[in-house]
Amino acid sequence: MGEERLTRTSAGPLRLLLAAIGGPRQLAGKVRRLARTVRIYLDPREVPRRLDSLVAQNVVEQRPSRRQLLFGGFDMLRFVIEPAAREYYESKGINFGFHQLLRILDDPVSMIDPTGFYSDRDTIIGHLMQVVHLNPVYDLQILQMFPNGVGALEDQVLAMVEGRHPRQGTIGAIVEDPDYHRRLLAYVRDFRVDPGAEPPRRAQSALRDDPAYVAAEECFATLPGFIGYAASLPNGFAALLRRYRQVRKFPRQSAPP
Repeated sequence: MGEERLTRTSAGPLRLLLAAIGGPRQLAGKVRRLARTVRIYLDPREVPRRLDSLVAQNVVEQRPSRRQLLFGGFDMLRFVIEPAAREYYESKGINFGFHQLLRILDDPVSMIDPTGFYSDRDTIIGHLMQVVHLNPVYDLQILQMFPNGVGALEDQVLAMVEGRHPRQGTIGAIVEDPDYHRRLLAYVRDFRVDPGAEPPRRAQSALRDDPAYVAAEECFATLPGFIGYAASLPNGFAALLRRYRQVRKFPRQSAPP
């Protein structure tokens, strides 16, 4: 994988754009993942089935509605994912907007489903491999919706480390940290032995001085935390939309214990 790491950190913008787009094989995979995500969105039974699977495994305890999951995902995006990603990439001198464009070109599905409940297994795995995560435990927990989901993740991260993954070039055009996949592989193996293993957490130089951000990060870092938060939201669409417009900062009192 050495050549792909070099590409992300030293190549020009055009080369990065072309690498993120990939060739016919990669493009076909993107179309298939997008089609599967659309089917999940249109199937009212799939998300409840996935929640039932997680409840049966004692990963989560509650079953929020699809509306609650949607607006909970919006809050996760605006209170944690977007500000943390912006600070992280700008601290490294990486243009945040250009980085987001590379992510969209590599896999557009990963940008339209922040919760993972509308994505298939390989989309979640690809997203986890293309972004240096703030905390990967959420993604490993949600992969338990799928038979051997975490095992499939281990296989694919190992393939990335060994330089033989089918998306080696497109993912290599995005990930700027040359040791990320090795750290991720070590954590996945620890998680399979002990789901309570300490996850690697990305440094955030200034945001963790903000108590509201810290509360939001702790809430959304794990799948049970996110599910508890989503279940606490109102269920009516009008009430959810009104709350979204009115609440501008993470309400610390809304975080589940």
